Amino acid sequence: DALVNKGVISTRDEAFQGMLNNNSEFYVSHVAPTPAQAIAMIRKAGGVAVIAHPFASHRGQILKASDFQELVTAGLNGIEVDHRDQNPEERAMLRSIATELDLVITGSSDYHGSGKLNALAEFQTSPAQWEKLESLADKRRVVRA
Repeated sequence: DALVNKGVISTRDEAFQGMLNNNSEFYVSHVAPTPAQAIAMIRKAGGVAVIAHPFASHRGQILKASDFQELVTAGLNGIEVDHRDQNPEERAMLRSIATELDLVITGSSDYHGSGKLNALAEFQTSPAQWEKLESLADKRRVVRA
């Protein structure tokens, strides 16, 4: 939003399609944990691990259906199935994988404020899945309220 406010670009989407894109001359690579390493860290900290929009193809990092068993072994608890960056066929496949592997099915608008196409509450987590998620969190919580 700062780039938009300064008039460098017109929209946030323009920034991510251009200067903030991984292929941009301005891109600086970074070291990040693998999904399995991130899941292990989340679980070690007492958290519930849900992988966000794993089939979001425009991001250039797509998990394959065959990758999920390894992630479950690492401690994965859920999959963000309902997200605008996954088409209906991808959502159906992810829903099937989550059901088969007994994972929580979540949804998200991925809303980070105005300036993006994502609408607040565009995709949601069902009440039943939310209860499952909360139950896992209660079992894992290191600090109790």
